[in-house]
Amino acid sequence: MRILVVDDEEELARAVRHALEREGYVVSVCGTGADAEKLARTWRPDVILLDLGLPDIDGRDVAQRIRSSTGIPIIMVTARGGESERVVGLELGADDYVVKPFSLPELVARVRAVARRAGGPPAVHPDTLSFKDLTLDTATYRCHRAGAEVTLTQKEFELLRMLMQRPGAVVRRDEIVRAVWNATPAEAAKTLDVHMSSLRKKLSDDVKEPRYIETVHGVGFRLAAV
Repeated sequence: MRILVVDDEEELARAVRHALEREGYVVSVCGTGADAEKLARTWRPDVILLDLGLPDIDGRDVAQRIRSSTGIPIIMVTARGGESERVVGLELGADDYVVKPFSLPELVARVRAVARRAGGPPAVHPDTLSFKDLTLDTATYRCHRAGAEVTLTQKEFELLRMLMQRPGAVVRRDEIVRAVWNATPAEAAKTLDVHMSSLRKKLSDDVKEPRYIETVHGVGFRLAAV
């Protein structure tokens, strides 16, 4: 399952991310309401953990906008613990309401509970992804090319997985660095290019005549059509 954590407190967001990843969830973190709305549309998380005190947009407005266009369950995570705030949050469409400070085991349990209560089955993210002669086993973090195993780092694996989960679509650079490094494009642009170069080398992929990964200059990357 994919969990989107929306909180501008970097240390707390990092702790929540690690706790959820230990439970096997795929986690993306952002710190603004604008990014949360964008990722809700493009990344399609299964559950959103949404702080109300965001720097750009009130979290309640973000919840309303996401709820108006998607059915993604929302857990509001906030320091506003009064009864009236809880009532307003739930009336705006939140599926649960967690008050800071909270225990990480309790938060993980609430994520599980909200996912179970959500109408219909959760989004399906298959354990095995395939493209041409590449296969990724997302449960074991193993990659094979033409039947031979390719040893990838965790970051290289995540880069390739993001592309293989959306065949034919351009995955933007800013989305990649946010999901893989929890950073801005300015902070991780060089890091992304170094990891992408290493990944291509391991796949024996020629950047000028790509078999697997195409660069969309100034935008991002996508799987090669030919």
